[in-house]
Amino acid sequence: QQQQPPQTEDTKPTPGLVVVEEGRIFEVPPVHMEYPHGVNGYTHGAVPCYPSPPVVVVEESSPAVVHVHEELPPPAEPAAMPMQPHMAPGIPVPEEHFPVPEVRKMQSSRGERVRVLKRPNGDYSPREIGCNKTQGDNATTAAVGGAERIHPYGLVEPMHYLFVKIVKARRLAPNEAPYVKIRTSNDYVKTKPTIYRPGEPTDSPEWGKVFYFGYNKQESANATLEISVWDSPTENFLGGVCFDLSDVPVRESPDSPLAPQWYRLESGAVDQNSGSVSGDIQLAVWIGTQNDDAFPEAMSSDAPYVAHTRSKVYQSPKLWYLRLTIIEAQDLQIAPNLPPLTVPEIRVKAQLGFQSVRSRRGNMNNHSMSVHWNEDLIFVAGEPLEDSLILLVEDRTNKDVSLLGHVMIPLISIEQRIDERRVASKWLGLEGGAGGGGGGGPYCGRIHLRLCLEGGYHVLDEAAHVCSDFRPTAKQLWKPPIGILELGILGARGLLPMKTKGGGKGSTDAYCVAKYGKKWVRTRTVTDSFDPRWNEQYTWQVYDPCTVLTVGVFDNWRMFADVSEDKPDSRIGKIRIRISMLESNRVYTNSYPLLILTRMGLKKMGEIELAVRFACPSLLPDTCSAYGQPLLPRMHYLRPLGVAQQEALRGAATKMVAQWLARSEPPLGQEVVKYMLDADSHTWSMRKSKANWFRIVAVLAWAVGLAKWLDNIRRWKNPVTTVLVHVLYLVLVWYPDLVMPTGSLYVVLIGVWYYRFRPKIPAGMDIRLSQAETVDPDEIDEEFDTIPSSKPPEIIRARYDRLRILAGRVQTVLGDFATQGERVQALVSWRDPRATKLFIGVCLAITFILYVVPPKMVAVALGFYYLRHPMFRDPMPPASLNFFRRLPSLSDRLM
Repeated sequence: QQQQPPQTEDTKPTPGLVVVEEGRIFEVPPVHMEYPHGVNGYTHGAVPCYPSPPVVVVEESSPAVVHVHEELPPPAEPAAMPMQPHMAPGIPVPEEHFPVPEVRKMQSSRGERVRVLKRPNGDYSPREIGCNKTQGDNATTAAVGGAERIHPYGLVEPMHYLFVKIVKARRLAPNEAPYVKIRTSNDYVKTKPTIYRPGEPTDSPEWGKVFYFGYNKQESANATLEISVWDSPTENFLGGVCFDLSDVPVRESPDSPLAPQWYRLESGAVDQNSGSVSGDIQLAVWIGTQNDDAFPEAMSSDAPYVAHTRSKVYQSPKLWYLRLTIIEAQDLQIAPNLPPLTVPEIRVKAQLGFQSVRSRRGNMNNHSMSVHWNEDLIFVAGEPLEDSLILLVEDRTNKDVSLLGHVMIPLISIEQRIDERRVASKWLGLEGGAGGGGGGGPYCGRIHLRLCLEGGYHVLDEAAHVCSDFRPTAKQLWKPPIGILELGILGARGLLPMKTKGGGKGSTDAYCVAKYGKKWVRTRTVTDSFDPRWNEQYTWQVYDPCTVLTVGVFDNWRMFADVSEDKPDSRIGKIRIRISMLESNRVYTNSYPLLILTRMGLKKMGEIELAVRFACPSLLPDTCSAYGQPLLPRMHYLRPLGVAQQEALRGAATKMVAQWLARSEPPLGQEVVKYMLDADSHTWSMRKSKANWFRIVAVLAWAVGLAKWLDNIRRWKNPVTTVLVHVLYLVLVWYPDLVMPTGSLYVVLIGVWYYRFRPKIPAGMDIRLSQAETVDPDEIDEEFDTIPSSKPPEIIRARYDRLRILAGRVQTVLGDFATQGERVQALVSWRDPRATKLFIGVCLAITFILYVVPPKMVAVALGFYYLRHPMFRDPMPPASLNFFRRLPSLSDRLM
């Protein structure tokens, strides 16, 4: 094989030169293309994204003929692109920006062909950035005492930081509100001033803060660290300490924390009067990594609300389904002056927090004057069970609703169950008046209830198809974990500016959120960076491989906004990774595009780099047996919930999780939680409807392909194949025992064949499957519209008319399906007497023929008749199809 000479500025190959094995060189004419702005050629920002190296396929044969298929190559990754000035649409891309294409040689008898292959999603596809391999000694799971042991921080790169822990000071000079300044060659932060309490000594302030700064060994060889104490109102210098960074100790985990020491405060050039400097300061300085114990609580900025920038781990609340069975009520004080033959309309309204459900109309018993319902109402209750369930019995016979009584039931007093055992019912007394509170009110009747907290259900807070956990609420029903999921959040590349700071400069303060099961993780916020590096690693226990990990990236606004303002964080994008698609003990290091759908269309916000590993034995019996077990807990099948009811309960659960995480410190915003949980996935979208339709078409594509193949066989398009099908059909008919083994073997061969095309990396968001490439502007605007709509009446009228047209087409398709089914029923229903007589006569003749002629002969005759040569065919439809189409249906009875 001839080696290509090294490329220099004088010997740079032209874009059309392709070097092939065996020293053969093919001159390929360059393909001139223009890349319109915003379509596969440029990103949505101001920086163009040039095409990545195309894949060239060269087929070798005797004649040297080269064919170039002009297909649009995908744009290259923006992370690897240098910043270029913006180009106007229609301007050809300079040739020096096209890299040398990748060459693949293929043997063919039709000549040499060069073909540019196109990636499925172009620049929106995930790509591999590391070596995906099975880990060795440092990452292999080892069963020690029945537990999985994983090497800590084996998926991310260690990042070194300079940690400074400011504890307190003593014997300071007179001051009012001292604070500490920390200055390095590249960073500068300060603590908040200490506010003394009345009577507290002013010479011993305490801070107790830890700061971390970026550390580079080469740059910090001759650098210093300055720590000084100042008085806030007067800005008087109270003393300082200076450290040489080359002498700072290095702490490696699992070493114990470095003990703080007292250092004498000294005067510097800022204050020549040494009399105003006195006292000591207690602090600790060391160099560590993100695995350091102090890293999660450390701060890197003195922003007003820097607590919002720390990395944290959150836990979702423990949620229960509360089942309320309303049986009956007695001794209700119903108004006696009702009109004749008027039945009172008695309903029960149940309230739990923000959830409110009203029962159906009760049945009145005239003999006992009791009202019966026997209706189940389901609520979502979260621990700690501090709320109370309020029941209001209402008389809604007249327009003015009258309250007949109420009762308040604390959740802590309700019985819990984990199976389908029957819970004892009880009578509760009703109190009069609309006010709350227990006791003290007049007797207004009693109500018969059955209450229980269901621990055998899984409370869904995510959509079922992207759920990350299916365990029931009761912990005693959990099965042991089958493995450990490790996620290394490496960083992001090419993020777009999300806000503007002083001087109109664009800025992004990005952080990452990952959710799996009940555990949420949040990385620290990297301020003012378009290429943030987090390098944080987290682990989860996996109980079911058929679950989904969700990772989202957001821009931090709360670290600058006032608490009363509560400015929500902006979403940058998210991805999902299905755990079942990961091979055991293999590390996947990939870059995923961050895509977001805005009112202007699809927008790429950047890329996120992740390292994922599912650590478990490859053929663990528990892992394999999980595929044969029910997806949801047992109670979902014994006493199933309705689809509409479960969707309403999911909305309540999502809201409760968002409220719970918003009370944490730092809070996880409700907009973040709802975006991660897909709270708006049930809203109407023309784009999603089209996507689902094309998904159905893709699922049925194999049947369409099989029908076309059979049609080609029966039309003798390839006589050799048709003859072979005749032979195979004869063998299967004469030896029917081979039908099932042959079919099973065929499925096995299909699976082995498609092994070549298996996904090499976990897939990200698919823009073509989502119909996000060619979405109509009006349809995307409708998708983002609120409920109720906020658009002008003429726009709503146009959208309603469009929806009516679409519904009319669906109505026609449904009618066609109904017509075919009614024609099948009409065969024996005697709606058409002549057709039914003909059908019965034909069936009788078939009965005699099948009784006399052997079944194998009948099967051979039918098969050969179906596969007969076109010269023996009539181009008109067969008589059986004509007979079926003439059968009556009920469509003529529709008004």
